[in-house]
Amino acid sequence: MSHTPRKRFGQNFLRDTGVIDRIVAAIAPEPGQAMLEIGPGQGAMTLPLLRKLGHLTAIELDRDLIAPLAQMCAGAGTLNIISADALSVDFSALAAAAGQKLRVVGNLPYNISTPLIFHLLSHLDAISDMHFMLQKEVVDRMASLPGSKVYGRLSVMAQAQAQVTSVFKVAPISFWPVPKVDSAIVRLQPHAVQLPPDEHAALDTLTRLAFSARRKTLANGVMPVLSALQIAAVGIDPKRRAETLSQAEFQTLARALLSLK
Repeated sequence: MSHTPRKRFGQNFLRDTGVIDRIVAAIAPEPGQAMLEIGPGQGAMTLPLLRKLGHLTAIELDRDLIAPLAQMCAGAGTLNIISADALSVDFSALAAAAGQKLRVVGNLPYNISTPLIFHLLSHLDAISDMHFMLQKEVVDRMASLPGSKVYGRLSVMAQAQAQVTSVFKVAPISFWPVPKVDSAIVRLQPHAVQLPPDEHAALDTLTRLAFSARRKTLANGVMPVLSALQIAAVGIDPKRRAETLSQAEFQTLARALLSLK
């Protein structure tokens, strides 16, 4: 498939067949599963996934890639291509139409990966698992623990809702054009019990405030919604910084915020 990668779409196409085989093995697709691929690009993962599944839905923003992708996959199975920006897609509606939860995969464009992850996390009731190729820095942030320099809002929100596993690293040479950063495969397995919507919203508010300025104390960061006294009342030192708090402590603060309403 001849196509000039477009920077505005963050296109770096996976070319290493060995890496592709490892990704497909990690995903372990089975016939009958409702799988959705975000950003199929030139079909590096699309074709092997389709051959194993028999049916695959893909979301592609670049319209110039859609016809060549459909042609390449003809005869391998049923490929349903949605021409859209994944950030605007209602994944819950797609799962309802499929009659089952979605398995979501993709080589996500670096320029929208974080907002797209947050968008997907808001639809976890419709998702059974996710496997993504991301910039390694983003995967490290998602999987990091309290005290790490990269522990932040993405870490807290992702881990509060899913088990995050860094599967393996992918070198820049595996792509065309060759990016200037390492990539990695990440697996997100939603927790069996999800946070209630109101607690999720409270946690989102708290993490936005707490990590907006990492040098601030927790009390100074979340002052608009919780006072130092209210933080101390649930057994957390308000002089601590956000990056030292565990998942459980953030969720304790979220419940404290809800109790005020």
